[in-house]
Amino acid sequence: MAPKATTGKGKKPAPAPYPQGGKPSAVKKNPLFEKKPKNFGIGMSVKPTTDLTRFVKWPEYVRLQRQKVILNQRLKVPPAIAQFSQVLDKNTATQLFRLLNKYKGETKQEKKVRLEERAKEIADGKKVGEGKKPFFVKSGLNHVIALVEAKKANLVVIADDVDPIELVVFLPALCRKMGVPYTIVKGKARLGAVVGRKTSSVLAFGDVKAEDKAELAKLVSAIKSNYTDKFEEQRKHWGGGVRGHKSIAKLEGRARAAGQDPTKVSHTV
Repeated sequence: MAPKATTGKGKKPAPAPYPQGGKPSAVKKNPLFEKKPKNFGIGMSVKPTTDLTRFVKWPEYVRLQRQKVILNQRLKVPPAIAQFSQVLDKNTATQLFRLLNKYKGETKQEKKVRLEERAKEIADGKKVGEGKKPFFVKSGLNHVIALVEAKKANLVVIADDVDPIELVVFLPALCRKMGVPYTIVKGKARLGAVVGRKTSSVLAFGDVKAEDKAELAKLVSAIKSNYTDKFEEQRKHWGGGVRGHKSIAKLEGRARAAGQDPTKVSHTV
């Protein structure tokens, strides 16, 4: 027979970690802000798009374009080339292209219709004269240079992204010498669209219609104040020489280590 357990004073059990009044009260939730976690498993919520720009292997021509832009910022550029980074402001350029589009010239279809009508008149035995002189904007580098040298150009428009730049690098100096107003605008493709080509390095106004002479004079005056006079001093200085972010951060770190003010670090070479 098993011995009986002795009834003596033993240790009391440890108290319960929670009060013995029942279950703990649930946290109140705001019904306006209900938590709905998304499940990005197969067939579930659509994953958000991620910006993969830094992981894309861009085509070689894109990399070359971007490297060229950075090199033009970093390297010291002589004044003759640096002046092409100063372009006409947007408002004046809008007025310029509005006037340029008036003198676009005829398309291939319009020229074909005109020549067919003239051939029909000749076939009918009518006397065909030279007709009125057409007013078109002048294009082509050699043609524009000839007009500038003869002082027959009223305004010369040069693109800022001509490649190689040597093609037009002398043109601003030639225009100043011959007293012909000129300006540099963004985009050879914009100039090309005026004359129906992919690109155009330079355009020029020759003679214009009587009703547009006042508008052209007003435009030349605006270009003189907003471009020629504005960048007169800057075109005599070298360009480029702008440091990169890493270079500036390195120099600022050296300045802090030397106990100097990092905000006074030069951002140019």
